Amino acid sequence: MLERRYRQTGIVTTVRHERPHLGIAIEHFLPAGPFAILPMTDEPSTDAAHPRRGRSSIVWTEQAELARRMMSLPDPAFAAELAARFGDFLGAVEPVGPRWSYPLMLLLAERYAAPRLALVGEAAHVIHPIAGQGLNLGIRDVAVLAELIIDARRLGLDIGGDAVLHRYQQWRRLDTVMLAAVTDGLNRLFSNEIPLLRLARDLGLAAVDWLPPLKRLLMRDAMGLSGDLPRLARGEPL
Repeated sequence: MLERRYRQTGIVTTVRHERPHLGIAIEHFLPAGPFAILPMTDEPSTDAAHPRRGRSSIVWTEQAELARRMMSLPDPAFAAELAARFGDFLGAVEPVGPRWSYPLMLLLAERYAAPRLALVGEAAHVIHPIAGQGLNLGIRDVAVLAELIIDARRLGLDIGGDAVLHRYQQWRRLDTVMLAAVTDGLNRLFSNEIPLLRLARDLGLAAVDWLPPLKRLLMRDAMGLSGDLPRLARGEPL
């Protein structure tokens, strides 16, 4: 098992905001870590100027010690801290519902398969949430395993045999290790305030914005549409 504990905590909650999010996810890269605003279903409003109010899920990465203090704040003070990081682009914002916190870490199982056993999702890997790719990794795990099992079944082979499980581990290992390395590197880059690194980071982001083909390539990769994809991930039936 490869394990690396970050000195960061993820704070998760739901917020309501005046204006709808239009299905757009936003991520602010702050010195302590990313602050992700993830769209949820809107809700009706009695305000005629804003007939529907938006809701978003927040994944707020913060330094572990400061996160503990944030979690212990009374509701008004917590709401003020959250709003300061959220910004006003969607109007006034307020937390709704409970808040949770989780220590952030990188965990990679040494093996994803054992005799008649396969690990999928966070049983096999836990990565930093900076790029929001943990769920995508788990979905690809399931899609690969389903494809291998069905293909083995059609051929009359043992669906839990060593050949199927070995192929599963080979297929999924590279994707997971590469994405874990990318998220770990991004977290180190965007959480670092060394002037030269900040300059390189800003220039890199500007270059991506200036080069639409590169931006599309990165978007496809972030959506899990590149690499050796299983059929389900390509929208094909099994």
